[in-house]
Amino acid sequence: MNLSSVNQHRFYLDIPLLLLILLLMSVSLTILYSMGGLEVMLNQAARFGVGFVVMLTILLIPKNFIRFFSPSFYLLTLILLLAVHFFGVTINNSQRWLNIGIAQIQPSEIAKISIPLMLAYYYYNKPLPPKLKDIGLSLLIIMVPTLFVLKQPDLGTAILVASSGFVLLFFAGISWRLIFAAIIAVIIAAPVYWAKGMEAYQKKRVLTVFNPELDPTGNGYNIIQSKIAIGSGGFNGRGFMQGVQSKEFLPENTTDFIFAAFSEEFGLVGVMLLFSLYFVILLRSFWLTLKMTDNFSRLLSGALAFIFFIYFFINVSMVVGILPVVGLPLPFVSFGGTSIITLMLGFGLMMNLYAAREVKKKTEQW
Repeated sequence: MNLSSVNQHRFYLDIPLLLLILLLMSVSLTILYSMGGLEVMLNQAARFGVGFVVMLTILLIPKNFIRFFSPSFYLLTLILLLAVHFFGVTINNSQRWLNIGIAQIQPSEIAKISIPLMLAYYYYNKPLPPKLKDIGLSLLIIMVPTLFVLKQPDLGTAILVASSGFVLLFFAGISWRLIFAAIIAVIIAAPVYWAKGMEAYQKKRVLTVFNPELDPTGNGYNIIQSKIAIGSGGFNGRGFMQGVQSKEFLPENTTDFIFAAFSEEFGLVGVMLLFSLYFVILLRSFWLTLKMTDNFSRLLSGALAFIFFIYFFINVSMVVGILPVVGLPLPFVSFGGTSIITLMLGFGLMMNLYAAREVKKKTEQW
């Protein structure tokens, strides 16, 4: 670990990105107040506060420290996932949570950060694109925590956990031949996983995507009510605090299906503004990434930016009925705890990596 770079560490808070995140948080507090009242809104605000503490703490840590301790963080994640298997709290037929006394944490959320960290650490001094043996070890790094999450079972989070690693491999320059081979392997494995690996309730969720009326009072209920809420918002929306459908019939209107609640109250106009906000955050994130030069920074930052997009894409697709209901939050908007902290940790890392790049550039100029 280079001590000179530690001494040169510069605190950097990207104001444009921070303001965009704050705008998303204000959207969250607004719709949560409408759906859940003052207590829910204040609870979310407190979680945002914890998230900011985490982000600011990360900004104070030199990049070399982060890189040096990446394997330890990955190992800690595996230990926590193993602890969930033996001591986890079961909620809604899924054993995802770990009670640590003062709070319950979801280690699978942490895996979305620890996998890219570990892979970025691994490829720091390696030539790119990666060699076949490096890809093999990378797949092992990705699949061990992913299998832990699948065991919980939590298919949606497992997809996101695996994606956090595969995206980094894509940015590392993995050949298209291997990408197509992986796609073919998934196509071949999908029927086997459907027959042997999926739980009955997961199969119902997939089937109800294509026809929610197959189970209108069960697995199809959420999708049906979500579509009604979105449609009833029309162009301009019903107005703030006027979401009748969302409040009376839509389950999980503060968590997984908060996008439907937002759509009903603010309509197509509000939805387009919300989408624009997510798009600008993504653009800013990739702009910061493109300014980075070393493998560790560029690969990690690019993966973190894409994880944010996948969060958004899967949640919205789920709510409108394009994808099965897999229980992923709308980033920075859904009521949550560990997911918020994970996102703030990710953006804190991104700003930290950009700050290190600025320090390096000024040092070279000097």
